[in-house]
Amino acid sequence: MLQLIECVPNFSEGNDLHIIKQITDEIESVEGVRLLNVDPGKATNRTVVTMVGEPNAVIEAAYRAIRKAGELIDMSKHKGEHPRMGATDVCPLIPIANITMEETAAYAQELAKRVGDVLNLPVYLYEAAQPNKERSNLSIIRTGEYEGFAQKIILPEWKPDFGPAAFDAKRGATVIGARDFLVAYNINLNTTSTRRANAVAFDIREAGRTKKVNGKVVNDENGKPIVIPGSLKCVKAIGWFIEEYGIAQISINLTNINVTPVHIAFDEACKKADQRGLRVTGSELVGLIPLKAMTDAGKYFLKKQNRSTGVSEKELIKIAIKSMGLDELSPFKPEERIIEYMLAENSMKLVDMNLTAFANETASESPAPGGGSIAAYVGSLGISLATMVANLSSHKQGWDERWEEFSDWADKGQHIKDALLKLVDEDTNAFNKIMSAFGLPKSNDDEKRIRKQAIQDATKYAIEIPFKVMNLAYSSLEIIKAMAADGNPNSVSDAGVGALCARAAVMGAFMNVRINAAGYDDKDFVNTILTKGSEIENLTIIAEAEILKIVDAKIGN
Repeated sequence: MLQLIECVPNFSEGNDLHIIKQITDEIESVEGVRLLNVDPGKATNRTVVTMVGEPNAVIEAAYRAIRKAGELIDMSKHKGEHPRMGATDVCPLIPIANITMEETAAYAQELAKRVGDVLNLPVYLYEAAQPNKERSNLSIIRTGEYEGFAQKIILPEWKPDFGPAAFDAKRGATVIGARDFLVAYNINLNTTSTRRANAVAFDIREAGRTKKVNGKVVNDENGKPIVIPGSLKCVKAIGWFIEEYGIAQISINLTNINVTPVHIAFDEACKKADQRGLRVTGSELVGLIPLKAMTDAGKYFLKKQNRSTGVSEKELIKIAIKSMGLDELSPFKPEERIIEYMLAENSMKLVDMNLTAFANETASESPAPGGGSIAAYVGSLGISLATMVANLSSHKQGWDERWEEFSDWADKGQHIKDALLKLVDEDTNAFNKIMSAFGLPKSNDDEKRIRKQAIQDATKYAIEIPFKVMNLAYSSLEIIKAMAADGNPNSVSDAGVGALCARAAVMGAFMNVRINAAGYDDKDFVNTILTKGSEIENLTIIAEAEILKIVDAKIGN
């Protein structure tokens, strides 16, 4: 399985786009790496770059970028709001797919050694890549920043992990490590006061603040300062003034969004700001964010409004953007900010076509999309109608106490709809796999054997895909029946049409199962699939009849 890691180097240049472009050109020169995002900040004079790829390609790209940044950036002339210590200030590696944190940390150590040895640059390891946990925290390593490193680096306890223990006036020092996915996130305030922004930051960050009385630090019985922890776990935060925007911000690093998600950080900042007479006016994402973080935020804010969360992914993202004011300072484009969207293939999918184009493609002389894709699409329309009824029911006047009941149905409907939509393209892909297998060479016995096995593998897949459609379309009938019986009575006919679509999807998909099964040699597998398919078809016919009976009774006439 393909291993993927993300790398998010931070370079101490946010104004000169020519310099930034030269650095990112180095990244793009490496095959197997995708440059996902370049996010320069003028006030911070810092650019956050996001790339992803196979581990060896990523560390090669990171090495080239660090080398180029050291050539182009002069730290002795650098000024900026963000804490920093080097031309490449920090370079974290993050496990994304099929790779452990331990493996990622080993790659970080490999990169750090190469940078230290070959570029003769002081390098510190941090987070999971740093075996010495007393110096694994980035903020501790960076204490004193660039201006203080001439004295710090010569201390025995701060000898670099790799490279010379000598101050590099031009390039500074670099921190390389491995960590979990981190979201860099700024919250905008209606103040210009850094002090007040810091006060809110200290209220929410896990490290909190030192306890003081009348301006004096309060110590415990051991003579150590008493710390008042902040309200959020896995949160680092400081306040600063951004001249570019003319406002103060709370600059936040969310180090584990499973513990403290973005929307919780936003709401807590709103609460603490309000207690101090401030208002949060919006927020700003730095770099990329996982899709789930955005959809979870959308659901969170919909629930606060007692509204159904069973809406489309696009609508959830829109709610999240508007609720957190992510577009206050600049446009927020999901296709450029959400990591899964950035990684998506650019090839045109059937489900991305408009209705006319999809119909025209189906009607063309090409054999795909065929009946299997159409069955999946009809099934998605059926459950979409039921989901619509659930959402209308959750908002129906006088049914306010039932919004959560219908929201749950709508959520289930959305999951089935999304799964069926994916199978629209997957059924066509399955057909194409069969055609590709038949096109393999067959000039000798080995080629014939390989070709036959490829045809059998592709045929099995072409059986399994429409069988998944059958199961999903049948499972949608539970939701359709509930909406016909208990949903908004004004929409009962929509539930009826949904049942007709579900039945068509099941029976159409089963036709594809049967025709593809005829070419598969494993008869035990075929008999099992056909038996299960017949059961699903019969149960679907019964369920459809029950739903139509409910619909007819409610419509009357």
